[in-house]
Amino acid sequence: MKVGIYTLGCKVNSYESEFVSSLFKKAGYEIVPFNTFADIYIINTCTVTNNSDSKSRKIIREAIRNNPKACIVAMGCFVESSKDNLIEGINVVIGNKDKSKVVELVSEYINTHQNINHIVELDKEFEDMEIDTFESKARAFVKIQDGCENYCTYCIIPYVRGKCRSKKIDTVIEEITSLVNNGYKEIVLTGIHTGSYGVDINVSFATLLENIIKIPNLYRLRISSIEVTELNSKVLDVIKNSKIICDHLHIPLQAGSNEILKLMNRKYDLDFFMNKINEIRTIRPDISITTDIIVGFPGETEELFQETINTSRKVAFSKIHVFPYSERKNTPAEKFPGKVEVSERKDRSRRLISVSEELEKEYMRKFIGKELEVLIERSYDTYSLGHTSNYIEVKVDGIYNKEEIINVEITDVKYPYAIGKIINRGD
Repeated sequence: MKVGIYTLGCKVNSYESEFVSSLFKKAGYEIVPFNTFADIYIINTCTVTNNSDSKSRKIIREAIRNNPKACIVAMGCFVESSKDNLIEGINVVIGNKDKSKVVELVSEYINTHQNINHIVELDKEFEDMEIDTFESKARAFVKIQDGCENYCTYCIIPYVRGKCRSKKIDTVIEEITSLVNNGYKEIVLTGIHTGSYGVDINVSFATLLENIIKIPNLYRLRISSIEVTELNSKVLDVIKNSKIICDHLHIPLQAGSNEILKLMNRKYDLDFFMNKINEIRTIRPDISITTDIIVGFPGETEELFQETINTSRKVAFSKIHVFPYSERKNTPAEKFPGKVEVSERKDRSRRLISVSEELEKEYMRKFIGKELEVLIERSYDTYSLGHTSNYIEVKVDGIYNKEEIINVEITDVKYPYAIGKIINRGD
């Protein structure tokens, strides 16, 4: 039987979908592109914004249209948040627990033709998932953690992902070792609240990093996202002393004004954030620091938005992922006064994206004339694309193999790429 899988949202979902795909392959099913005919469609959903909910519904309906007789499986965050208001036509519903039972649940539906609603209380322990390959990716994601307990006032995720829980350190090491042995040169550590790794199993994130960088033949280790409050001295010591850890950190700011940060229930102020950025740059002067920022949060005036623009320029982010504020039902911010018009949220998004582009170009230009290593990710008729350790996307003439490391000199910036001239091929 044929299975089509569609993934919405974050790197954790991408990892989980890869795991689900591996389960079906081991059970003898054939994985096919989602937009083709399949007997089973699996949609791994997202609920981080209203748009995420809308797209989840849209993709579910698309699957039903593709084959009305197919088994339709909806799983993940949208399912958890909308369990009392799901669209008709879903045959198997799975929340954020027991995704590892998806093959078993699908088999039960195929045998009985009785719809299954499997939304159960989230575990206090990590649901083990392991992969040894990552189809179509030059880098492999490894999920080390699930859940979040920050309870930012705008965010639904703690309610649909549950408490922080961590994969055992030996399991992480075994999984990464397997991926490296299968040819992956870059591993990306991911989680819902990655930097909280170990709080439930009495292990620190720094200890995990120390163990990972000892894995033979691991070339690059990238941290997908980490809160500024979790970049403590022990973590920074590991980053300082390891060339394997990528010269890039994604550190969510969310707002560039103390007033809005307080309303968001973020756990730092701007002074703390700036001091930590300065500390990072003393140990990694050329590091790329990217971020997330929400605009149009309740109470954000034009003046406070200008503070966010000024802060972004002061920090000199190398890229900003901009999100217009989206009301999430049952979060504190839903009831906050001072709502910003949706049209104004969109306008502020456009303006901040423009600032981000300026900062991206400025950061990339710093490397013109410098030699960098590029991990090739995809190739086209006459050129190839890949990322450097500091997450600059580089375009080079010629066809190179996926996962190949090449040395280039950055010669120009043609946004959104830096242009690289081959110096020599890596082994």
